[in-house]
Amino acid sequence: MHALSNSLSFDHPTEVNVWLRQLAATAVSAVHPDTLLSAGQLPPRPPGRTVVIGAGKAAAAMAAAFERTWADTYEDADLSGLVVTRYGHGAECRHVEVLEASHPMPDELGEKAAQRMLESMAGLTGNDLVVALISGGGSALMTLPAPGLTLQQKQAINKTLLRCGAPIREINTVRRHLSRIKGGRLAVAAHPARVITYLISDVPGDDPALIASGPTIPDATTPLDALEILERYSIDIPEAVRSHLVSDDTAPKPHSPEFGLDRTIVQARACDALRAAEASANLAGVDVRVLGDDLEGEARELGGEHATMALTLQKDLKEPLLILSGGETSVTVSGEGRGGRNVEYLLGAISVLQGASNIHALAIDTDGIDGSEDNAGAIFGPNDWSRVQALKLDPATYLARNDAYSFFEALDGLIITGPTRTNVNDFRAILVLPKSM
Repeated sequence: MHALSNSLSFDHPTEVNVWLRQLAATAVSAVHPDTLLSAGQLPPRPPGRTVVIGAGKAAAAMAAAFERTWADTYEDADLSGLVVTRYGHGAECRHVEVLEASHPMPDELGEKAAQRMLESMAGLTGNDLVVALISGGGSALMTLPAPGLTLQQKQAINKTLLRCGAPIREINTVRRHLSRIKGGRLAVAAHPARVITYLISDVPGDDPALIASGPTIPDATTPLDALEILERYSIDIPEAVRSHLVSDDTAPKPHSPEFGLDRTIVQARACDALRAAEASANLAGVDVRVLGDDLEGEARELGGEHATMALTLQKDLKEPLLILSGGETSVTVSGEGRGGRNVEYLLGAISVLQGASNIHALAIDTDGIDGSEDNAGAIFGPNDWSRVQALKLDPATYLARNDAYSFFEALDGLIITGPTRTNVNDFRAILVLPKSM
């Protein structure tokens, strides 16, 4: 009998299913704000005020963790400020106000939160400190249109970019150049106060300027770069937006003096989640192959490629092998079904595997929300293919209408965790067992 641990046997698919879910939970726990901040990472206490601002799906949990560590280190030090997070992703804070707004489509509450953050920077001095707590999702949650533009225009462009399959770096390039607060503008507004930014990265490559569109990070791209992206995807560009991108030259430059004393700390990345999962699998006696923490591309296509890889590796496999990957795939939406990147990835994989023996797969978004649905992702094993056939579920049909959620809902394969209050994007695991096992 082959065992993953003292209590888990490869001979029981249900236990393998549980183990994969526990592996995903281990990965998510490794990048949760509660585990990330130590007293040694705090800046010195300033002689003036300490103002906390933040945005993202992890922002409220980051604020709660920062408050605790700050109070433990500087007993009588006061904090103030506000952060904005997605509806349902809040956390209890004593000094920092927590607001909730819409994601992935921005709304008026997110606009008001961004306006308040910008206003809170007024009047700060060189004796003051601004602590920015930024995580993925902040771009939509902290939306403040550039002068002359409207929230409705940004909503329309954001929706089209999300549906056309553009990678996140291009989406956030556009967002930065249509904003009054992104691309380092919030940090410039805080000047001459010093700005310390703590980041939880959800972008491939972990470029701070891309995380939540970098409200405190200078931007090396230009408005014309944003215009080129919109034109390349044949997106309808309102005249006010085009005029702004052609004429705007207000973005702070990377070497602007306002950023001279600022500091940026990336607290967690996709690679941290993968390392935690790899270590857990190794302890269970399973070999691991990490394909990378920055994989992009069309979700269904990547799922098919990974399934093909699993089948190829299985031919000569003597011992169990776990294939791990992270990053952020995209979905080009042409149908009206329900789904997200991770379930579409799995549906692409199951289309290739079609019940191949001894291959199990899981894919989740580490924030607990795959796309805009209530699931984190899904899981399937070789025994599920007989149910696919019995229920007459055709993977190609579900892919055609981008309805992977309904496919895995019918299989009872959805993983529903609720908000995790962190976000390092996709976590994918394929367990390949030898055919002889």
